Amino acid sequence: MEEFVKKLLVPTVSPNGAAKKPHHIAYTDWGDSKNPHVVICVHGLTRNCRDFDYLADVLSSQCRVICPDVVGRGQSDWLEEEKDYDYYPVYLSDAALLIRHIRSQYSVPVKIDWVGISMGGLIGMMIATDPENEIHKLVISDIGPLIPVAALKRMSEYVGKAVRFNNLAEFETYIRKISAPFGKLTDEQWRHLTIHSARLLSDGAYSFYYDPKISASFKAHTLMDDINLWEYWDRLETPTLVIRGAESDVLLDETAVEMQQRGPRAKIVELSGIGHAPILLDEKQIFIVKNFLLEYI
Repeated sequence: MEEFVKKLLVPTVSPNGAAKKPHHIAYTDWGDSKNPHVVICVHGLTRNCRDFDYLADVLSSQCRVICPDVVGRGQSDWLEEEKDYDYYPVYLSDAALLIRHIRSQYSVPVKIDWVGISMGGLIGMMIATDPENEIHKLVISDIGPLIPVAALKRMSEYVGKAVRFNNLAEFETYIRKISAPFGKLTDEQWRHLTIHSARLLSDGAYSFYYDPKISASFKAHTLMDDINLWEYWDRLETPTLVIRGAESDVLLDETAVEMQQRGPRAKIVELSGIGHAPILLDEKQIFIVKNFLLEYI
């Protein structure tokens, strides 16, 4: 697998327009940089761009594939103020500026598809409602416009917690435990997720490769109600594929059914033996995504 890591400096938006220190977004760039069919792949809440290595390796023979680290994750910068992680326009602004940056590299029309897992799917759903972003096709893994409060409470139990591991073997054991809903993965795939999730600390221990402050949303809000984003879904006109883990507590079956009937009337693919979220590593899941993105180009 071969990828090229690049960085883009973007402004940090704020609710009151106050000046903020800009931050870098890191991203891997796969395939022919002149290919006008671009697929942007965005990871989940605590994950990073390297989750897409397997998918990008397959798609890059026919598309250019851009996989960013969302701010505060992976090799992207950490925000100075914790509260800024709870201000969703930061994520939408970063996404729109990345799209604009990619388009600026071409002298021909560019077709951009978006593949998002969990949080990455939400970002894709929201930016695709803005015609300026011109998203051609959208793939969402296990997220929808209604997120149950019970799932949010479960996430709050581990996101941003101070955990340390003496070695990668201990870290992998923990990754396998908290990520068990990803489904059955090979030892190689679990190792891949572990290596690229690990941040080496100054004392030789390992922790997660994200800013613990990303848990700001869980701290700032009393988890009493579901998150309801149907207003965005109903405005969405982009052809959309939704991949759902049959055992998911984040994308409930009744929500998926409603997503077929409202907004873009998404195509739903349900995967047995998987919860939150299908991580798009195995051949079956990669084929589902590839087939949707490349059929009737």
